Amino acid sequence: MNVRTKQIIYIPNGSIDKIITQLKHNNSNITKLDSYILRLFGSPQHGWIDLNSTNLTKADFLFAISHAKAAKCNITLIPGETTVMFLKQLSKQLHLKDDKLQMFYHRYAYEPEGILVPNTYSVPMGIDAKSLVLLLLHESDTQMKRLSYRLLGHYNQKQWIRYLIIASIIQKEAMPGQQMSLVSSVIYNRLKRHMPLQMDGTLNYGIYSHKTITPQRIKTDHTSYNTYLHVGLPKYPVCNVGVNAITAAVFSAKTPYLYFVTAKNGRFFFSCNFSTHLHNIKTATK
Repeated sequence: MNVRTKQIIYIPNGSIDKIITQLKHNNSNITKLDSYILRLFGSPQHGWIDLNSTNLTKADFLFAISHAKAAKCNITLIPGETTVMFLKQLSKQLHLKDDKLQMFYHRYAYEPEGILVPNTYSVPMGIDAKSLVLLLLHESDTQMKRLSYRLLGHYNQKQWIRYLIIASIIQKEAMPGQQMSLVSSVIYNRLKRHMPLQMDGTLNYGIYSHKTITPQRIKTDHTSYNTYLHVGLPKYPVCNVGVNAITAAVFSAKTPYLYFVTAKNGRFFFSCNFSTHLHNIKTATK
């Protein structure tokens, strides 16, 4: 007799009798007698497992729940997204409580922002909030250190965070490509001259990740992210950043540029003086 089942099922943690009772409740083909067969196959796994089929013989079904791989799903963090928005996304995708994800992140992360590596992660279905956060932090820390050694030949957390802060501004202001290195040069040149960065992208932090920056927002935001109000870098990265932005922060182009503006078609206009910048603004907005 075949067992008709969902491909991905949940096996509770507990005794074989407890597992058989739940399976019996969900599938009328499973009986108490099957517990003896299940014991021959070994201890059943618990959690979400992928059976790779919805129609199995009873023997294959009982074997599968002892040997099938854990069911997994993919979660993707895109470059430029903030951690608070990413965790909100995960709470919906994985049916976890957002407040718990945020709590565990702030409990275990060494920085409030910018230390998760944009990537696609394969995680077990049914993973709890704490385990998910620890998994993401561990994977990201490993990748960050590996990248630091590749780019710099060493890893120094304080130095690396500064690069991440600069990279996060680049990430918000420029698309991958040559513009990133040129935007990086503007940031370094303005910092060297003690000029405020005056970049809208720094205000796209946290829950404001996708918000349009308005003059009112610039006037009322008094955080260190407001680079119109404060000279220097924000205290923390603005967002999570990709390899291209980090590379541009580490290996900035050498230019005299102090200003840039982006046209609606995505074209960048760079300049060395304010009068040319004003002309570029008119050109970019046509």
